[in-house]
Amino acid sequence: MAKSDLQVAGIGLSCLALLAAQSGAFEFTVGGSSNGWSVPSDPNVNVLNQWVGRNRFKITDSIVFAYAPGNDSVLYVNQDDYKSCNTTSPIAKYVDGHTVFKFNHSGPFYFISGNKDNCLKNEKLVVVVLGDRSKKGVAPSPPPEAPSPFVEPSPPPSGTTGTSPPSPSPSETSGINPTAAPAPSEAEAPSSKEPSPNNAPAAMISLASSLGALVAASLFLAP
Repeated sequence: MAKSDLQVAGIGLSCLALLAAQSGAFEFTVGGSSNGWSVPSDPNVNVLNQWVGRNRFKITDSIVFAYAPGNDSVLYVNQDDYKSCNTTSPIAKYVDGHTVFKFNHSGPFYFISGNKDNCLKNEKLVVVVLGDRSKKGVAPSPPPEAPSPFVEPSPPPSGTTGTSPPSPSPSETSGINPTAAPAPSEAEAPSSKEPSPNNAPAAMISLASSLGALVAASLFLAP
C-alpha cells in the first residue's frame, strides 16, 4: 500500500474515533464478560438486572446479547409480557446469536429469553434509559390566575326600600274585577239613639211619671 493511502486511512480512522468520542455512545455486553445472556446459576436471583443496576444507559447507547444460535434467542417485549414470560407476541425477536440493540429513546426496555423456561429462571432484564439532559426543556407555562372569590351582596339595611316590583301589565289585570269594600253593618255602625248626657234628666222625669201613673192605676183598681 502506498504511503499516501496509509495517510488517508489513518485520517479516516482518526475521524471515526473523533466522532465516536463526540457522540459519547457506548456498547455494553449483557451480563458482562463472564455471565452473558444465559440462565443465572441461581434461578432465584436475577443477576442480569443486578448487572443493569451497576451501569447507566442513555440514548444512542447499545447492548450486545451473546448466545448460541438455535439454543436461545432474545425477545423485546412489553411490561406485561416481561412479568408473565409471555413469548407469543414480542415486539421484536432476535435469533442471530450476536444481537446488538441500540436505544433510540428514553424509558424502560424489557427483554426476555425466547425460551419460556429460561425466562422463568430469570433470564430476562429491564434497562431504563436516561433522557438527554443536554437539551434544554421548554419552560413550564405559569399557572393560571386564580379566579376572584365570589362575594355575596349584603342585604339592604332595615328601613330602606329596595326597587319596587314592576306594575302588572294590562293583560294580567284585564280579567280581575276589583270588589268594593263592604259597608259596615248596622251592628258595627255607631248608634244614633243613645241619649246624650244633656238629655239624661228628661229621661228620668219621664220614667218617674210613668211609674206614678202605674201606681195610681193600681190603687184605683184595688177593692
